Amino acid sequence: MHAFTAHGITKTYGGVTALAGADLTLRPGSVHALLGENGAGKSTLIKVITGAVAPDAGTLRLADADVAFASTAEAAANGVAVVSQELNLFPDLDVLANLYPMREPTRGPLLDRAEMLAKALPVLDQLGLDIDPKAKLGSLSLAQRQLVEIAKALIVQPRVLILDEPTSALDKDSSSRLLDILRVLRDRQVAVVFVSHILEEVMNLCDEITVLREGRTVIDARPRAELTIGDIVHAMLGKDLPVPVRTTGTPGAAKLELRGVTVKDRLADVDLACSGGEIVGLAGLAGSGHTTALEVIAGIRRPVRGSVTLPGGRRPRDFRSAIAAGVALVSGDRRRVGLMLDKPVWENIAQVRPVALAAAGGLLRTGALRESARALAERVRVQPPNVDVRAGLLSGGNQQKVVLAKWLAADPSVLLLDDPTRGVDLGARAEIHTLLRSVADAGKVVVLCSTDLDELVAACDRVVVFHKGKVCAELTGDRIDQHTILSTMNTGVA
Repeated sequence: MHAFTAHGITKTYGGVTALAGADLTLRPGSVHALLGENGAGKSTLIKVITGAVAPDAGTLRLADADVAFASTAEAAANGVAVVSQELNLFPDLDVLANLYPMREPTRGPLLDRAEMLAKALPVLDQLGLDIDPKAKLGSLSLAQRQLVEIAKALIVQPRVLILDEPTSALDKDSSSRLLDILRVLRDRQVAVVFVSHILEEVMNLCDEITVLREGRTVIDARPRAELTIGDIVHAMLGKDLPVPVRTTGTPGAAKLELRGVTVKDRLADVDLACSGGEIVGLAGLAGSGHTTALEVIAGIRRPVRGSVTLPGGRRPRDFRSAIAAGVALVSGDRRRVGLMLDKPVWENIAQVRPVALAAAGGLLRTGALRESARALAERVRVQPPNVDVRAGLLSGGNQQKVVLAKWLAADPSVLLLDDPTRGVDLGARAEIHTLLRSVADAGKVVVLCSTDLDELVAACDRVVVFHKGKVCAELTGDRIDQHTILSTMNTGVA
């Protein structure tokens, strides 16, 4: 008996095929990974399963009966729940109200908040969410709001639970707790669909794997034990990822130097030198100092002692002066600080360049900014290649390319990146890494701070590891591997 099957699902939008006969088979008590690049059809398939859109062709069966949900509410009423990466919550309402959208239990004409609370507290406790159910949702952190979204789905006791990038906003402890919950759901015979771009997470948790590529199922419910990460990558991309090629910098290139940099309770006498032509990775556990070092270089945080010298000999006083001196900072939090989601792509790309040119008295008209944005969007391969499209309508990978293009528009001499491929699929990540290599090859200083060990291994020529506010190791060549980086981060010894 299958908990749920989707067979031959086809969906087109305005002549563009999103799904071309895709299949998905879910078993009770199985955690099932649904993988694929951005644009492979995962989101569309989830929308079809949950009643958000109707398929053009194909069949859905729930517990061996044909179904056709007219809405997400109807799907939820039949035991199909979804936790979206984009939180569907109401910040002005309290936590309890957010847990029961459009399905609040009543006693006569009034809401039965006592029953709501009785059902909610065990779920919140199970998720380790120690918050007041009467608190306004807007007062919670992003990680707490993500857990509220998950709790909302668990309260209905679903037969099929779809989790779309559920750990993207969670810290390590919250992610570990969620994975424990999924194991409990497995024991309760819930069919769980787990969508994630973190393949190590998939390999540690999931029982079966389905991979979509270009709207088609290319791996169909294969046991995880039969697949390697390499198999999955090849299925997702139709090719293998390139083997990293490391360099040692360009002779005579510009240098970035930190000397004796100290930030109270964060950094202690840190020395760091980065040359143009190389990609330098910064690694460490949360609070170890690597992200603080990036903030110091960017002029966001001022040290109490020590100095930062940029290429050309300039020293940043603040973030704006750092930009004018040729520093660019690409954040992985594209939705909060990286992009103006309601503005077109060209306006996003053009927003930094005037600041960078201010010191030289540069003046650019709208037409010139638009043409420059179009050229940069083409360079970083933004899809669709239309700079008039609102940035919020692009996929995560293409949004991050726009953030990168925005900073490249300023022609920086130092490119700083903080988790630049967070939430980005493998194909887009490989394209971004290729772009970073081209920036480094042009003699620019590239410093990459990342929590993704795979990214550090794939992209960097040298990895500087921080431990308790100090540089504890510099890894090069064959020493740049996941095991060595992780061990050094945790012990402070290479």
